Parts: sequence; structure tokens; C-alpha cells
Amino acid sequence: MDWSNVTAEDLIEALREVDWSSPPRPISEFFSRFTLPRSYAKWNSRLKCNLYYYRTNYFIMIVFILGMAFLRRPLAIVAALTTALSIACLNDSFAGTFSEKITRTVRQFSPHLAAKMRPPLTPVIRGRPSAKRAIHICGRPRWVFVLVFSIVSFILWSVSCGILTVLWAFAIGLLATLIHASFRTPNLKARLNTFREEFRAVWRNYSEL
Repeated sequence: MDWSNVTAEDLIEALREVDWSSPPRPISEFFSRFTLPRSYAKWNSRLKCNLYYYRTNYFIMIVFILGMAFLRRPLAIVAALTTALSIACLNDSFAGTFSEKITRTVRQFSPHLAAKMRPPLTPVIRGRPSAKRAIHICGRPRWVFVLVFSIVSFILWSVSCGILTVLWAFAIGLLATLIHASFRTPNLKARLNTFREEFRAVWRNYSEL
């Protein structure tokens, strides 16, 4: 994949649809080799490639920095986790896995309630879905959970009085991510993973025909 031709919108869409349940890359690989990009085009391509390949590492790093900033404020830590959960629910794979785990847990205590938490069926016409399947969490549209988690996190941030602190911590996390993604040289694993994800996307589009 030529990352120089990938726009920011394409990258965000790919990060929203890709599976985030994969474990993070090893620390030895994450801090392996750093070099200066030779040109703006090389830097732009490297930045997008590393953001996609090390997405789980960057997410954990930002959450860790936020947690370190609120060691003396437990309520703010809960607010940070709630915010992270609301952002993670925007990813299709995470939302589906999160909904499935909650449904399985509820099924152990109340099978009748778990049956109501199933997502609605999408009508099928001539072997094809009549519309693009919307993402549901526990039988409700995803935006309901994202809205609820966002409101709860905002209330917790306001009560803990840690809004300014979280802005600084979040800025440091983003800066650390930008620095690492800019100078970390993409290795062979990153390139192979990119080709694999590209093949999956092409095959998914082909199977929908």
C-alpha cells in the first residue's frame, strides 16, 4: 500500500473498522529502530503506516499517561477509563466484541434478558442485505452507548476538577505518539501487515458483490 496516497479520512475510517482486539506489539519492536525521514513525503507515509500498525501501543500509551497524571485522583482515573471506553466503542470490531461479552455474561443470569439484547436483523433481498448493517451494542444503537459514556465521563471530569490536567496529559500523549510515529522506521512486519489488511479489505468488498 502506498501510504502517501492515503488521506487522513481514509486512515480514520480504517482505524474505525480494523480489529483492535489484537495484542500490542512487543516493547523490543516498538523501540527498535529510529531514523530521520528523508523528505516530507517519506515522513507523511511513515506517520500513517506507524499509526495504523502500532495503534494498540499508542492507545495503551495515551491511557497510561492519563492514568499517571491522576494517581492522586481516583475519580479522574474512572473518568479517563470512561472516556477511553466511549472512544473505543466508535470502533466496529470493539463494539461488536464488547456487546457480545456483555450479552454472554447476562445470559448466565437471565437468558430472557439476553435474548432482548440481540441486534435487530437486517432485511435481506435477493441474498444481499437491503442496507448497510448498523452497529448495535446490547440491542441498542451504538451512538446511545457513546452518548451515555460521554455524558458520564464529562460529569466525572467536572466533579474531579481535572479537565486542565487531562488536557495536558492528553497533549503529552499525542505528542509522544507523533514523535514515535515520525521517527520509528517501518519494519518488514509493518509492511506485511499492511499488505494483509489491504487484501482483507479487497476480499471483503469482493465478497459483498
